[in-house]
Amino acid sequence: MPDTQGAVRTTAAEQAMADELRSSLRGEVIDRGHPGYDEARTVWNGLVDRRPALIARCTGTADVVEAVRVARERRPVVSIRGGGHQVAGSAVCDDGLVIDLSRMKGVHVDPAARTARAQAGVTWGELDRETQLHHLITPGGEISATGIAGLTLGGGFGFVMRTFGLSCDSVRSLTIVTADGVVRTASREEEPELFWAARGGGRGIGVVTSFEFDLHPLGPEVAGVLVLHPYERAEEVLRAWRDATRTAPETVTPELLLWTVPADPALPPELHRANCVMVGAVYGGPPGDGAAAALAPQRELGPPLVDLSGTVPYVALQSANTWRFPDGERYFMKSHFMDELSDEAIATLVDLYSRRPTPESLVVVRTLGGAVAHVGPDDSAFAHRTARYNVSIDAGWQDPALDETAIGWARSAWDAMKPFSSGGTYVNFAGLGEDAVELRGAVFGSHEERLERIRAAYDPDGLFASAARRP
Repeated sequence: MPDTQGAVRTTAAEQAMADELRSSLRGEVIDRGHPGYDEARTVWNGLVDRRPALIARCTGTADVVEAVRVARERRPVVSIRGGGHQVAGSAVCDDGLVIDLSRMKGVHVDPAARTARAQAGVTWGELDRETQLHHLITPGGEISATGIAGLTLGGGFGFVMRTFGLSCDSVRSLTIVTADGVVRTASREEEPELFWAARGGGRGIGVVTSFEFDLHPLGPEVAGVLVLHPYERAEEVLRAWRDATRTAPETVTPELLLWTVPADPALPPELHRANCVMVGAVYGGPPGDGAAAALAPQRELGPPLVDLSGTVPYVALQSANTWRFPDGERYFMKSHFMDELSDEAIATLVDLYSRRPTPESLVVVRTLGGAVAHVGPDDSAFAHRTARYNVSIDAGWQDPALDETAIGWARSAWDAMKPFSSGGTYVNFAGLGEDAVELRGAVFGSHEERLERIRAAYDPDGLFASAARRP
């Protein structure tokens, strides 16, 4: 930590822990005085500015075992970094130890078995690149820079979730280092309680070092809808879209955004930065006549500003939004699960969006059901299988002077939508700081007690308790 002259001061306890880690790990140990410290502690959300004492950059599971051993003996606050893309910034902690998995990038695809084994530092873009060589996917992510670990542990929304389920639904097994330093394989047959908790229970049960996923045939091209409608018709389009989602087949995953027209050279310049309603949908099967018919109701919601529907490479679809959520900008998100999208809820959403503080801020309505609902409500820790929609209030901005305004808008919009909620919120969009703590019951619902029992069984001394408190 810096003293009054700005020099970095390291406590004796931190130095002793750093020395032990350096003697035990193959990977790099980064302390406050390391020239790469600021880069290593930086995460996607520029709103998060935490200063850990040490960052243990692991090269494999053996390094993780050693880092957990040192943490168990010395008892620092612990956080776990995979992709570092979660909005709450749970990858880093103040004055503690970050167990950093971001250099663990191994991916092995078995096309015959339709499985993939991926280490916890892999991003969705990296996984998609390997699986699409064989025209296979595991569902996950809407931004290719997102890490597979955090998204999957929280459930895992994606563009084809109604067809193939959440990311966690395709997990066949995972490797996890628990607080006692034991390397365990969790699956339906081995360590079934750990396996249950890891599929939607978020963080705080151990350090997951790799995932084995089931793969599904899709790609290399997929059919999709992307239609931009004038914002003046927002309520009308939302109502028509809602009605179309009620009869959408499971092969279609619809999504609607209230946002601005991107400054894309492919779009007319006079539309750039204008408010609009974006209607998107992806067909989870081969493109062709069947896809066109299934997607037609999402495409035919009235006269559009622009219709960009068509066929695109799956990897291009997965990375299409990444540039609109760049590293280092400031983000704050909160969400509601909803069983219905009433006319009143729609009118409220449109009004709330009209008051957004920045052009980067948006509202996203995602459609669940289909394969998401086919998993039993208690078969995984994900607690919202029966919800029909998720409404996400996403504040984005660049200027730190707007922090209070942007966060205040997102919180007040979330509060205004609460009367329409089914009472739940998505762990990966659970706010920041006090919001995340307050929302634990809404995140895990009736599964919270079982999750706490599992955490207590595998981590009786609370080594990962700080990670568990950050949904």
